[in-house]
Amino acid sequence: MRVIHLVCSDGFGGVERYIANLAVSLRGHGDEVDVVGGDPALMRAAVGDAGVGWHPGSSMRAARRSLDDLGAADILNTHMSQADLLGVGYGLTPVGRRAAHVSTRHFAAPRGGSPLTRAVFSLARRRISAELAISNFVAASIRSPSTVVHSGVASRPLSTERERIVLVAQRLEAEKDTATALRAWALSAVAGKGWRMQIAGEGAQLPELMALADKLGISDTVDFLGFRSDIDVLLRRAGCVLAPTPREGLGILVLEAMSHGAPVIASAAGGHLETVGAVEPSLVFAVGDAAAAGELIDALVDDEQRRRDVGAAAWAWQRAHFSLDAQTAGTRALYREVRAR
Repeated sequence: MRVIHLVCSDGFGGVERYIANLAVSLRGHGDEVDVVGGDPALMRAAVGDAGVGWHPGSSMRAARRSLDDLGAADILNTHMSQADLLGVGYGLTPVGRRAAHVSTRHFAAPRGGSPLTRAVFSLARRRISAELAISNFVAASIRSPSTVVHSGVASRPLSTERERIVLVAQRLEAEKDTATALRAWALSAVAGKGWRMQIAGEGAQLPELMALADKLGISDTVDFLGFRSDIDVLLRRAGCVLAPTPREGLGILVLEAMSHGAPVIASAAGGHLETVGAVEPSLVFAVGDAAAAGELIDALVDDEQRRRDVGAAAWAWQRAHFSLDAQTAGTRALYREVRAR
């Protein structure tokens, strides 16, 4: 099959990493794959060596030009709302009519933030061949029929040599609730035992979060690392990963942490209940409950053997339930189904 993955962005967050992982895996299964959109340098680096083509897509206009240059495909797989709309328009062109349009739903909400935009997407949805939800939580939240294919990540060797680091890795935006991670750290006692919190990511909340760390008196034990392209390295060495997001579709960072055998403490909501909550329910906390999160950090840090056991269980669960091979097989099955209609 010839497959085009389309996202109208110039970033490299969870959605773009999902696309990169899947595109490379599809190419490994013999499909011809191109990616439109994502950070030019990072997306090229992620997919180029595998023989996946990359094309600009930072805006709808740039993405449309790339689609026109690429020509016909068997599958157009769109990601996020702008790409969905562009994909519908592409499907109306002589070249685009050949492609079956699959929309991957990453977020646990219906499309559109107003009655007007919801009406537009309701009409557009009729021209989408199928919708793929990345988790049961997303499928239950989007108010349209979908096929669940859980996100997967590459299986990696179990890493057991870890440092005294509690890692938070996410965009520093309000919806990610990094503030709860800082408050949990302030309420825990582990900084006095030689541990540090590292926060990898960038976003509009960085100044506010740095000010909060100062206010809480923890700035001397918290490292704001900024954007990092070496997340795998951080996950291999982190003693614990903290995931406070209150409404995560599934959480690719959590899956990557599990693939390295890092123990994860997460908010008890959304896709986290299908990952961390399924492996170790005692390591999830109520959304926004910094005190509970701090207690979980203390308990895990004080028990090295439990950290190893929990990490090993998470590692095995990822390999069994969230592998990239399983995701690819499920995605290709949906592609074949819509092509056969």
